[in-house]
Amino acid sequence: MNISIALTFLLGMLLAFLSKKVKLPTLVGMLLTGIILGPYGLNQLTSSLLGISVDLRQIALVIILMRAGLALDISELKRAGRPALLLCFLPACCEMLGVTLIAPSLLGISTLEAATIGSIVAAVSPAVIVPKMLRLMKEGYGTQKSIPQFIMAGGSVDDVFVIVIFTVLTSLLMGKEVSAVSFLHIPISIIVGLLVGILSGYLIIQFFRKFNMSDTSKVILLLSVSFILLGLEKEIKDIIPMSGLLAIMSVGIMIYKQDKSLAPKLSSKFSQLWIAAEIILFVLVGADVNIDYALASGLNAIFVVLGGLVFRMIGVYLCVIGTKLNNKERLFCMIAYTPKATVQAAIGSLPLAWGLECGNIALTVAVLAILITAPLGAFGIEMTYKKLLRNSGEIKLSDTQKEEEEAFSMN
Repeated sequence: MNISIALTFLLGMLLAFLSKKVKLPTLVGMLLTGIILGPYGLNQLTSSLLGISVDLRQIALVIILMRAGLALDISELKRAGRPALLLCFLPACCEMLGVTLIAPSLLGISTLEAATIGSIVAAVSPAVIVPKMLRLMKEGYGTQKSIPQFIMAGGSVDDVFVIVIFTVLTSLLMGKEVSAVSFLHIPISIIVGLLVGILSGYLIIQFFRKFNMSDTSKVILLLSVSFILLGLEKEIKDIIPMSGLLAIMSVGIMIYKQDKSLAPKLSSKFSQLWIAAEIILFVLVGADVNIDYALASGLNAIFVVLGGLVFRMIGVYLCVIGTKLNNKERLFCMIAYTPKATVQAAIGSLPLAWGLECGNIALTVAVLAILITAPLGAFGIEMTYKKLLRNSGEIKLSDTQKEEEEAFSMN
């Protein structure tokens, strides 16, 4: 396994660097690394590493959500108002609807399987939009109307919302039972996850105040609590549904609310952890891709991804219609909310790992969504923000925001 891990990091960093040189998101190079080294390529990754890939990807997802929670100021959502609130769920719902309508005829799958695939591709990528929005804030573009702020805040919650929906839909697929009552699990999961996370975050911050610990020790404690919350979700699922991932993010939000001086330090630590976790995440996703299957269904899968994007952009437009944003600013929001990467990488292969019939096609669509939307979204933001947004003058980023920008600069 040691050689496999070394190859994962070395070739992953090399292809990420080359991708950046040709103006592509670095995650494209990491995905290609997995395809090259994986069982459908040169087969240089050991079965022991591939056997724990699901767990490793879940660790990466925990890091993403905890970092997002520690950097998310709820007051920003309040200041941004209705657009930020609607961006948390409406574009994702529209994209899931689009994929559910389009995919069955194109991919030969059931409506429930199509909805599950829709929940995989519907999340926006913080790994792409966070550094871009921080750059806009630094240069002063769109800041007068808080456009970068509400895109970042809405995108963070969007990911959690989509993951909760995915969890419910895959449970229905595995149970082969669909009923109206089953969908009550969605709001219950969200509410219970929020309450457990808020309580846990409050207790953790009291613990930190009572016992003197290094920031590194606090990060280890937070990771441990996060894994416990994920385990708790499984233990009590027959009694009451709970979103462990939402609980994890709520812990970070509560710490930010209770101690605004500590949260930036912890957020910076998690951002540094993400640099290594990102390579593992995208390389292992690439390793799962069955090239022959992807080529066989690629064209139809591409149509599904593009069709879903159309529905998503309509959803973003509905979020910002009736606001003070002009048509150019609305168009920018539609472009900026298209990139996908991190959530698709974290959950895209889970249906295959769980033995679901739609597993291969779900993974294929997830990878294609990343390869299509991450470069397009990144290029779209870069090419349009100076033309579509007003410049309010360069502003000074906080130390935390600078660290966030540096930690995600690979994208």
